[in-house]
Amino acid sequence: MIKRPWDIFFKEKITKIFTEKKSVLDIGGGLRILKEKNNRYDRSREWIRPYLKNVDYKIMDPVSDYHPDVIGDIHALPFADDSQDAVICIAVLEHVENPIKACQEIYRVLKPGGYCFLYVPFLFYYHAEKGYYKDYWRFTKDAVEMLVRDFSRKEINPVRGAVETWFKISPLGRFVFFNALARAVDRFSGKDKSKQVSGYNIFLVK
Repeated sequence: MIKRPWDIFFKEKITKIFTEKKSVLDIGGGLRILKEKNNRYDRSREWIRPYLKNVDYKIMDPVSDYHPDVIGDIHALPFADDSQDAVICIAVLEHVENPIKACQEIYRVLKPGGYCFLYVPFLFYYHAEKGYYKDYWRFTKDAVEMLVRDFSRKEINPVRGAVETWFKISPLGRFVFFNALARAVDRFSGKDKSKQVSGYNIFLVK
């Protein structure tokens, strides 16, 4: 059972997108649910797969290596204004040269009332992939609010508190026990309300 607040937020918003919109554009394939169209697969996301039969789900990537449905640049999305029902962009903006322009492009192509789900890291380890993408940026809550300021509705949900974030980027982060212990310390100490977090899940409405 999912209990972590950021996982609950993720599941609620992704479910909302796939049940209320007819098409979904996944920039970068961050949902990681299709092995044949991604460089990574996440078994824990299998719960999303049944929703795919009810929507037009497409993955966009800047290169053809992993067989995306659309090849395109997030800085100049190959779609008309107000044309997309929903956009998902998970762990992508730290890898692009101009995340401000990227967010402007997402806003441009979304239909009025369209949904967007983003994830961006803040205190997180370096994770470039040679020959595919570099790792340029980290985002505070202030930066997130600036990036998404044009949207009519914004829900910003932190991922991990301060202590668990520290454990996550330390060698102890490989062990579930230590992460759970750190999460308990965060709750007890109030550090789960800190702005020193791993990153942010963000749900937006144009």
